[in-house]
Amino acid sequence: MCDPRSGQVGQLHVYNDGDVTLHGEIYPPIGAGNGRAALIVHEADGIGGNVRHHARKLAELGYFAFVADMHGGGAVLEGEAIPEALKRFRAEPDRLRSRVQAALAALSDISGLEPEDIVGLGYCFGGFCVLELARSGVPVRAVASFHGLLNTSRPASRDTLKARIAVFTGGLDPLVPPDHIAAFQAEMALAAADWQLSIYGRALHSFTNSSVDALGDPTMGYHAEADESSWAAMLRFFDISFKRSDRG
Repeated sequence: MCDPRSGQVGQLHVYNDGDVTLHGEIYPPIGAGNGRAALIVHEADGIGGNVRHHARKLAELGYFAFVADMHGGGAVLEGEAIPEALKRFRAEPDRLRSRVQAALAALSDISGLEPEDIVGLGYCFGGFCVLELARSGVPVRAVASFHGLLNTSRPASRDTLKARIAVFTGGLDPLVPPDHIAAFQAEMALAAADWQLSIYGRALHSFTNSSVDALGDPTMGYHAEADESSWAAMLRFFDISFKRSDRG
């Protein structure tokens, strides 16, 4: 789902998850850094314009931004390869969590920042990935999921969950129906999570991607107001998360 806003590609950074070689992209802070880093996870097909666009926006705000590679080799999938990859990740949650944690470790290493100074955000599949990162108990400061799947086979636990969580979803997204939202709310309550949920009533799936309408998929649609509102809300959420000292 290439986005016409893609522009300049970040600096390649090669890292590994076990024997899988991954090609992430670095977007150093532009100007004075703010002492924070952001891990950004791509949509189902792979690294494209939407995540690159948002990585540059964060770099302009002083974040050390890093776009993760979930598929290996920087691959951008097409056709049936996309649902096949997602099906495998869903069937192997340990593999998915290991892949996201490898990206976090790479970001921590190259930025020199600890997980407590790092936030995670993801789009569609990437939104699900950063929620799984939080559910795994890694002590990142906070995560934000944009139109990501909410259901999981490994729900959060009161004993492990450390990150603050924000979810931004579309009220018309058929991939995130009301029963999934209700189950997510129950999961967060049982885990005593520090979380928030924003629902944009007229938004479909992929509402942050300005090129998604070209796919002709009726389940997806760009929604400029939801895109702008959720981005602003995420920035406020991250600012508040870093100001808090109790983490809970």
